[in-house]
Amino acid sequence: MKKLILIAPFLPLLAFGQTALTWQQVKDKFEASNNTLKAAQLNIDESRAGEITANLRPNPTLTTTLDQINPFADSNSPSTGTPGYRPFAYAFPFASVGYLHERDHKRELRLASARKNTDIAADTFSDQERTLLFNLRNAFVQILQAKAVHRNAEENLAYWDKELEVNRRRFQAGDLAQVDLDRLELQRVQFESDLETAMVNLRTAKIQVLALLNDRTPIDQFDVAGPFDFIDSLSPLEEFRATALASRPDLKVALDTVELAKANHQLAVANGSTDPTFALDFARNPPIPVYLGFSISIPLRIFDRNQGEKARTQVEISRSERTHGAAEMQVFADVNSAYVTLVSGLNLLRPYRDKYLKLAEDTRNKIAFSYQNGGASLLDYLDAEKAFRDTRLAYLNLIGSYLTAAAQMNMAVGREVIP
Repeated sequence: MKKLILIAPFLPLLAFGQTALTWQQVKDKFEASNNTLKAAQLNIDESRAGEITANLRPNPTLTTTLDQINPFADSNSPSTGTPGYRPFAYAFPFASVGYLHERDHKRELRLASARKNTDIAADTFSDQERTLLFNLRNAFVQILQAKAVHRNAEENLAYWDKELEVNRRRFQAGDLAQVDLDRLELQRVQFESDLETAMVNLRTAKIQVLALLNDRTPIDQFDVAGPFDFIDSLSPLEEFRATALASRPDLKVALDTVELAKANHQLAVANGSTDPTFALDFARNPPIPVYLGFSISIPLRIFDRNQGEKARTQVEISRSERTHGAAEMQVFADVNSAYVTLVSGLNLLRPYRDKYLKLAEDTRNKIAFSYQNGGASLLDYLDAEKAFRDTRLAYLNLIGSYLTAAAQMNMAVGREVIP
């Protein structure tokens, strides 16, 4: 009784730890805890900090001067007017405040360029998230596939154990030779091997998902759940293409890069203009007790009119436009490739589901019955069993390939279009 009392508080925790996570739960947990994704997200914050710098105005300048100091003044000289040592008698204090006035909207153009950089950082983050989600989805599918293969291996082993029991009774009744029974017993090794391989694959797939989730939950307490099947329908290719053109973040990066190049070119043109510096100065010049003045400093841009940056940014526009065109073609290629893979997978899955699975099972059952009644050889029976096992395993692997292709299509489009 005391042991039950001690264990009882931990039962809810154990039950919670073994709760199977759905794809949406795995995805939410990934977005909240993956360190690679979080580090990439900080690039957006860094870029936003750059917007603050780009929008800053030039600082005013303060210049102070104290001139006409006479350290060799003669205290006996009548020119000083008063007796005593006075080196600052004719000192000339001067102060000036200047401000650089930026023309042609340079600050606004710098801010526009910085904001484009932030857009690129955000879309680059989305593109990295798209790739990582594809890896996560693949690992998730591998768990579902490994679980299905593991269940299939357990069912095959349980079926073979029943067959062995029947044939052991036949042997005891004198209806089966010892060598045939031994061959049937040896066949069990293959079923055990399939089961162990499936268990290793399942644990390996779980390790991959846990690593992506940055989760240290024990493998035996971690599980996922979801439909391991295929959808026997597919939208038209043009629909996937249109969605990809509107959703792919890497295509948005390429388009933002074109806009950034144009903004940088406008800034380069503006930087070629002359910026005057206005200054207001105050001074004392005996016998004038105080005076003020105003000055304007205008650089003469005879040689340097920022010609190099103007030409470079113009070339950058052309290069970015061509890169955008290449990115667009890559989107079409990715969608086409994923679509062909999906169509091929469906073409293989349909006959398996509608014909080959049932045919392999019926053939195995008929030859097993025939063998038990002396109408078929042991080799025929073993071949039929192997054909059924191979057909069932091929069907499960085809479903896994279809779900992987569906994840590839989601990645190619830029968002989930196939659940």
